[in-house]
Amino acid sequence: MKFSNTLVSWYLQNNRDLPWRKSKNPYFIWLSEIMLQQTRVAQGLSYYLKFTRTFPTVFDLAKADESTVLKMWQGLGYYSRARNLHFSAKQIAKELNGEFPTSYTEIIKLKGIGDYTASAIASICFNESTAVVDGNVYRVLSRYFGIQTATNSTLGIKEFKALAQTLIDSSQPGTFNQAIMDFGALHCKPQNPLCESCPFSDSCVALEKKITKELPVKVKKIKVRKRYFNFLVLKTDDNKTILTERKGKGIWQGLYQFPLIECEKTIQQKEIISSEAFTDLFPDETTLSLFNSKEIVHKLSHQHLYTQFWIVETKTLKNADILWENIQDFPVPVLIANFLETFKMIK
Repeated sequence: MKFSNTLVSWYLQNNRDLPWRKSKNPYFIWLSEIMLQQTRVAQGLSYYLKFTRTFPTVFDLAKADESTVLKMWQGLGYYSRARNLHFSAKQIAKELNGEFPTSYTEIIKLKGIGDYTASAIASICFNESTAVVDGNVYRVLSRYFGIQTATNSTLGIKEFKALAQTLIDSSQPGTFNQAIMDFGALHCKPQNPLCESCPFSDSCVALEKKITKELPVKVKKIKVRKRYFNFLVLKTDDNKTILTERKGKGIWQGLYQFPLIECEKTIQQKEIISSEAFTDLFPDETTLSLFNSKEIVHKLSHQHLYTQFWIVETKTLKNADILWENIQDFPVPVLIANFLETFKMIK
């Protein structure tokens, strides 16, 4: 109990003033938690405000088409979060009459919601005593208790969840959960934790043993896959281009891109022009030029994309049906959004 009392006391003096904390509405809490997965608060805040203005209720989100949701999500990455959010919003609106589930066991059944998010919503909105465990919590607990079990191992996930559950203050579980998350984000930081002013400095095992930098422990990451992308950016004399929607279960599902030639390695202009894919797309006379002199390396969690943008100019093309002036209406990966910003300035 001493741990939770100290933690909550720290939180009441140091908590962040965040808009979703002014509400117990599970829809708003859900939005914030999904957006902040893999995303810093500073980046996610503007998206949260934009979403709640555009979709003030779960019914508004459910009525939107997926392309609109993805466009608004553009830049946050991990787009499956947005697709799952939209799917669950439609389920809540249609099957549950807009009523959000009120218990952990029901909340976790929603698509895209795991243990952490279900625990956060259940504790904050419905006062259920279920502990959150995320990167911040792993860090705080591993350091305070000196735990060297890998946080991303099956054993570690179970061990830290069980430990957090024994520590939670059942009289105010939502406050405790927010306190431990804020403490990890603001005080017990990954780099340069504020150990000198820490309220746990007299009992922290990592500080006592001088192993703060070594905790938490993680097992080795999955090998990063290298991919080589060549985007063919068409510009016709009548100012049209081609965009296609990415299908399947790979990266960027539901987002739009320029025609793509993917290769095993970096290729040169003559190899692009002589490829079957290029001649199928552009049977008539074209001018081809490389836009970026240096490959753009776009890093995703388990893959790095080595990217070249090729400008293809031709008089006209039957399949080119998108006006350049309308290109901003389409949801695109941030890699392409960044290119479009640069291209627009140079054009």
